[in-house]
Formats: sequence, structure tokens, C-alpha cells
Amino acid sequence: MATNLSTIQVWLLAIRPKTLPAAAASATVGVAAAYHEDLFRLGPALACLLAALLLQIGANLANDVFNYYRGADTQARLGPLRVTQAGLLKPGQVLLGMWVVFGLAALLGVYLFTQAGWPVLVIGVACIVAAIAYTGGPFPFGYYGNQFKEHSVLDHLRIS
Repeated sequence: MATNLSTIQVWLLAIRPKTLPAAAASATVGVAAAYHEDLFRLGPALACLLAALLLQIGANLANDVFNYYRGADTQARLGPLRVTQAGLLKPGQVLLGMWVVFGLAALLGVYLFTQAGWPVLVIGVACIVAAIAYTGGPFPFGYYGNQFKEHSVLDHLRIS
């Protein structure tokens, strides 16, 4: 695909900035709770916010490249452009970007671990595993959500 986009613009498409407020929301709630309990500390608060943003970016990159490998993203799909499927970045570039971003998040996690203990380690590892497993791995759970569509909870609550 021919494009006039710069490398930075292509990577911005890949990281999907519109999704970042969702990541920031959880960190903001945590910061607000810490402030309310008089436990607020600027260093951990900023590290938590940046780690949440990096985890979201890593998840977006993982989704982009693993959907490409599985053929899930086609030209017919609706939604934001997927850079790997569109040929703007090679799969190896997106994978490398994903691992760099998760590595940076892990470095922040080490700092947060020193501040808050092992629960941070468990949560951080779970976040990275879930981000990869959503569309990657042997049982990508992101593809199985619709299999239960015919038998939703609402169907069971309907009164005849």
C-alpha cells in the first residue's frame, strides 16, 4: 500500500491513541483512591499511569499483529486501520514494537513492585499475558466471545 504517512504517523495509527483514555481511567481512579486515603505519592502515581498507557499500547500492537497472522483483519473490516494488514508495517516490526512497549511497562512494574509489593507483579504479568492471549496464542479468547451470543443472559431472563 502506497502512503504519504511518516513513520511516526504510521506508529501512531498502530498504537491507537483513541483507546488510551480507557487505560488512563483505571490509573486515575487508583490515584484518586490513594489521594482520598492520604496515601498519594507522585512517583508511583505517574509510574502507574504510564504503565497503564504502555500496557494498552502493547495490547493494541498485539491485537494488530496477531489478527494479521490469523487473517482476522481484512479490507472489509470496519474500524480503525490495522497497520500490519494494510502493509504499513511488517509483522516483525509490530512484534518488536509490542515487546519493547511491554518491556518498558515491565520496567515501570519493577519500580511499582518496590513501592507496593508482589500484587503489582501479579497484576502486571496478568495484563501482559491477557493482552497477548486476546488474539494470540493457542486459544485466543478474543475470537470466542460471539459463540455465546445466541444464549445470552438476557435470553434466560425473558419471561414467556
